[in-house]
Amino acid sequence: MSYQIWIAYMLACWVISVSPGAGAGAIASMSSGLNYGFKRGYWNALGLQLALLVQIAIVAAGVGVLFATTPWAFLVVKWFGVCYLLYLAYLQWTAPIQSIQIQQDLPNKSRSKLVLHGFLVNMSNPKAIVFLLAVLPQFLDLSKPQWIQYLIMAVTMVSIDLIVMAGYTGLAVKVLRLLKSPKQQKYMNRTFAVLFAAAASLLSLVHQ
Repeated sequence: MSYQIWIAYMLACWVISVSPGAGAGAIASMSSGLNYGFKRGYWNALGLQLALLVQIAIVAAGVGVLFATTPWAFLVVKWFGVCYLLYLAYLQWTAPIQSIQIQQDLPNKSRSKLVLHGFLVNMSNPKAIVFLLAVLPQFLDLSKPQWIQYLIMAVTMVSIDLIVMAGYTGLAVKVLRLLKSPKQQKYMNRTFAVLFAAAASLLSLVHQ
């Protein structure tokens, strides 16, 4: 993986992590922050990352076998990824304004239970595997060992997601106030729609 490709991947990770509509992690982090405070609630984010590592490993194992046995598979996965990101852009652009419900006054949980909760939230989301399958393989250099590239991508994605989830956990009240404003929510949805479309355009230019 070249430095330029890594920069593009890092920017994609920021878009994926920051967008509240890209997964359930943001909502789970805000819920933990509201109910348990930052220091205890952040353990939920660690569980989210453990699940993310498992999902990346699953995608890496499956894609590695696929690319090794089917030379044209990269093109199939590449254009699947482009189409999926465009689909997400469409969903984000047309998303209706909704009130985000956050559970409050939850019973006190130990750190281990918060980690388990975060793990289960991410692992029970079937869209996560599809999303990773659509994005990760696009940044591979097939002429080089894949495992080290997946390791770099995993460290990059987890590091960025930990920073973003820290923001959602610690600033839950302010973020929710922003998301509850219909006007702000509409602008946010369309901003991320444009970013997803831009990411799709970027991936379409990747060559191996």
